[in-house]
Amino acid sequence: MEESNFIYVTYISTTPEILWNALFDPKMTEQYWQHENVSDWQSGSKWEHRRFDNGEVLLVGKVIESASPRRLVLTWADPADADHEEKHTRVTFEIDPISDVVRLTVTHDRLKAGSEMLRDISDGWPKVLSSLKSLLEVGKPLPRLW
Repeated sequence: MEESNFIYVTYISTTPEILWNALFDPKMTEQYWQHENVSDWQSGSKWEHRRFDNGEVLLVGKVIESASPRRLVLTWADPADADHEEKHTRVTFEIDPISDVVRLTVTHDRLKAGSEMLRDISDGWPKVLSSLKSLLEVGKPLPRLW
């Protein structure tokens, strides 16, 4: 299987601690993602991506590495594939302070070239992360784009 990677880099006027909280606190993700990311974010723990309105689980995975507030690596899968780790993709969040801003790099890899997952995340990550940036910098997320 040929694999693809998706990398998105943005610069946000905030601190690493505030950005970390915004990425993983369900009350924050609800505002800009319309979903909750639920876990204790410790290495080895499971996580779920749930709709905030009805609790439907949309994505599942496991935390591979957690180094608050700088780096988080997790697996990412459809709930039907929860027990099939060979079908899991991987997402790495890297948070680097640069002067008075933070560089956020999201790398989503282990994606099957041409897959529906690659198409979905290539459209979704820029929308979600732009909305996050807007929320942190101007206090309000973007209008729902999806």
